[in-house]
Amino acid sequence: MKLQSLRYLTASGLKNVWVNKFMTLASVGTLIACMSIIGMSIILSDNVDKALGSIEKENVVMVYFNDLNSVLYGSQAENFLAGDEDATSTFVDASKVSDDQYLVHNEAEARAVCEEISKLDNIESVEYISKEQGLDGVLASMNPAQAEYFTFLKDEANGNPLSDGARVTMSDLSLFGETLQKIESVQGVSSTQSHGDLAEKISAIKHGVTVAGTWIVSILIIIALVIVSNTIRVTMYNRKLEISIMKAVGATDSFIRLPFLVEGITIGVTSAVISTGLLYFIYKAVLETLKSALSIGQVIPFADFVLRLLILFIAIGVLSGIIGSVIMIGRYLKREGSEFSAL
Repeated sequence: MKLQSLRYLTASGLKNVWVNKFMTLASVGTLIACMSIIGMSIILSDNVDKALGSIEKENVVMVYFNDLNSVLYGSQAENFLAGDEDATSTFVDASKVSDDQYLVHNEAEARAVCEEISKLDNIESVEYISKEQGLDGVLASMNPAQAEYFTFLKDEANGNPLSDGARVTMSDLSLFGETLQKIESVQGVSSTQSHGDLAEKISAIKHGVTVAGTWIVSILIIIALVIVSNTIRVTMYNRKLEISIMKAVGATDSFIRLPFLVEGITIGVTSAVISTGLLYFIYKAVLETLKSALSIGQVIPFADFVLRLLILFIAIGVLSGIIGSVIMIGRYLKREGSEFSAL
């Protein structure tokens, strides 16, 4: 196709946008609404993922090793972690416990267990926690009166009832139960503490958001395709006589299709640019309202979305224009081509 013909056909397509301005405005407005909803669902999904990601990092598994304290105190240490003030009231004679009754005898062996845990699938990080660090953490979580009462456990004479352990973070909480079983099966692990129910809820929410977002985007893309196709159809019927003349003088189907293709792409790209700008102001207004009313902390800035949304919207607009125009004009030329020759 010659450059002059390409310029003519492109100008003809742009002219169609203006000639059918009311239909074009209706199409652009509807596409903007669809793209805006798509964009808001993406933004919401990303912010939910970020919020749930923060919860995931806090939802760690505490692993306690099979050391001397696990044999001496057993469930008493677990009760102490739960805040039972009588948990350490029973005196245990350490001299009656032999080395072969437990597997972890020193820090080096405890860190070796941490290394074995880190080799498991779905493990993001493993942090060694000494019994002294564990005790400090428990005391810090208590109210001042309780913490002051239990400070006697820091004296060597009374003894710290906690075992050495590790703070384990998983990569995928949907595999929480399976991974927890693998951790518990590692030699040297005595017991674990976790919030498995919270992990299941987080995984369910993330899955629900992903599925809902996928359905919303898919349905709205189909709607966008139908809208552009209908706009092309109106233009096509308005230019029915012109198309018949072009067919009569030997114009190819590609020559006839190009103006409609340009029209569809123009509508799609225009809608994409306007939708991105509109989302910026909507997101900004919503954030200011939420921050002032609910004191919401960190959210993803719109700058992180703008390029991705613009590319996505342009892709939707261009594809809708291409597919809509090709389908409609192709179907029209195929089914009613005989009508052109009759005119």
